[in-house]
Amino acid sequence: MRWPAARPEGRARPPGAAAGQGGARADEDGVTPTLPELIALRGLAHARGRVRRGATGLRTQAPSALRGRGMEYAESRAYAIGDDARHIDWRLTARSGKPHTKLFQAERERLTLVVADTAPALYFGTRVRFKSVQAARAGAVAAWRAVADGDRIAALRGSESAPPVPAASGARGALRVLDALVRWYARPPEDDAGLEVALEHARRLLRPGSRLLVLADPASAAAIPAARWPALTAHHQVVVLLLTDPLEMAPPDALLAFAPAGGDAAARIDLDLAAADQRRRWQEAFAGGVESTVAALAARGVHALALSCDAPSDAWLGASDPGRR
Repeated sequence: MRWPAARPEGRARPPGAAAGQGGARADEDGVTPTLPELIALRGLAHARGRVRRGATGLRTQAPSALRGRGMEYAESRAYAIGDDARHIDWRLTARSGKPHTKLFQAERERLTLVVADTAPALYFGTRVRFKSVQAARAGAVAAWRAVADGDRIAALRGSESAPPVPAASGARGALRVLDALVRWYARPPEDDAGLEVALEHARRLLRPGSRLLVLADPASAAAIPAARWPALTAHHQVVVLLLTDPLEMAPPDALLAFAPAGGDAAARIDLDLAAADQRRRWQEAFAGGVESTVAALAARGVHALALSCDAPSDAWLGASDPGRR
């Protein structure tokens, strides 16, 4: 049960609310994301996404497959002229009778990849903002958190023609991603090929140790074959945010009229949600679908959370990574 292009009749846009706790600011309409709006989320990500620090006070980075300078021991090999004498493996040297040196895990920037679902069902909302705007905001929070963690940040959507946003670090990388999110979530792209295509592109870009954030409509996530997820979670941290609207999750016991965005009166749909059968079918299609999708993803190692369009856009941060401070 989906009416992607429809909104409750008589409501031109999601009603604004006071700033804070998910409320829209005076310069935000809640229908299309803006670049200033996404840039302003930097403070939230930095406050809730502080980098872990070791005993030395240095922030940690992701381990590299390369062997070189670093803090974590990787392996030992035969000593060669020019090796640092401070790294001689004395125990192995004593056992083998030949000098050996220790190699350490080199450190490099980790990749944070944002995958944006652009299904038509996301361009809808009844509280504070559209689900598409909330998706853009959550993606922006992830981008700024990546900057705080020293990660490179990239983004892509399901398209056979649109190239991904290339990985880059710092504010430069974040701003590229934010600009893409504003464009992708301003209106449904005509070349949307679906979330499954987006995840296939993501699989080719990811390297072991990467972080993957998927912004998705619940129906899009539920349609992904179960075998797709274990291949992603085996070597990466995967978080899926399911964008929801309060009307979908808890509709009123009343007659609701839905009309397409174009205002075609002939296409109007009336649903009597006071009727037990209609309400049951609605709950099965929306709330029940979200719960079952979260459970199915969790069984495959995916950290899945529902994010309502009227919730704070950074609400998912602590829940998706309990070890963060």
